[in-house]
Amino acid sequence: MTFADELKSAVTPRAALLVIGVLALQLLFIASYVGALHHPKPRDVAFGVVAPGDAAAQTRDKLAKLPGEPLDPRVVEDEAEARRQIIDRKIDGALIVDPRGTTDTLLVASGGGKALANALEMIAVKADGAEKRSVRPVDVAAASPQDFNGLSSFYLVVGWCVGGYLCASIMSISAGSKVANPQRAAIRLGAMALLALAGGLGGAVIIGPILGALPGSIMALWGLGALVTFAVGAFTLALEAITGVVGIGLAVLVIVVAGNPSAGGAFPLPMLPPFWEAIGPALPPGAGTWVARSIAYFQGNAVTGPLLVLSAWAVAGTAVTLLVAARRTSGRTKAPEQTGTSPSGV
Repeated sequence: MTFADELKSAVTPRAALLVIGVLALQLLFIASYVGALHHPKPRDVAFGVVAPGDAAAQTRDKLAKLPGEPLDPRVVEDEAEARRQIIDRKIDGALIVDPRGTTDTLLVASGGGKALANALEMIAVKADGAEKRSVRPVDVAAASPQDFNGLSSFYLVVGWCVGGYLCASIMSISAGSKVANPQRAAIRLGAMALLALAGGLGGAVIIGPILGALPGSIMALWGLGALVTFAVGAFTLALEAITGVVGIGLAVLVIVVAGNPSAGGAFPLPMLPPFWEAIGPALPPGAGTWVARSIAYFQGNAVTGPLLVLSAWAVAGTAVTLLVAARRTSGRTKAPEQTGTSPSGV
């Protein structure tokens, strides 16, 4: 047997294609993470300005003209309203100008991401320094002391996502990568739902009572974890139903390669490049991270949109999985009829 024959028998075309796919995922992983996170800088951060009379508009205009346009400032009625809008997640910070002194107050929310809070402080210090004023930062939604840099929410959601696509992958590989019939598809989706409930509760208990890394309602985090896990799992099952084992790679591409760096975990969305900032909220890691932080630090505010995003992934994944299984079964049933034989060949 020649070397060429040995090579062909050792590496089949299908294996070669899978290896090429893995290489592509590897390179895309590097490109996505480095591309999204190598040079974070704030851009158009929603920012409130509180000042008396004409000083409010003047301060807003000065902040809007800062080099690089890091802020999207808007006048807010008073400090109480600025605090409310931060807790409602309508703005990420606010500057309270004190006309009677030389020290202004900067409101930030490190629970939404410590990197952004630090960036806002640097911007405010530099801007006020040019006016020979100083800044006193006040954290109105502070991250837990056990939640370093506000990253625990992101890591929690990443864990739920991993559980979702790994479970879906294992169920499909263990019995053939393509769904054979609607009954098997329904069973896999049911098993996925049970795992989602268990994983959601486990993650909420670990991050809360056990480690004390994240405050907030355990029940709310449990529900979020179940939804994130099931949404990712159902999406993975749908891709596997359509493409077979290749669906696992596609799920990794969407959830890990595209979803994780755009989730706003290490750096909140306003600090990411435009492309990643745009896609992050539409993907499960980004939607899940936003909701987890809202539950922990923002009284559960501003979660309707992200929860609808997660629900859409779950519903679409379920529907596609069942539809593909039904169509495949229907196709197998019609094939014998078209040849004039019964399914048994009699």
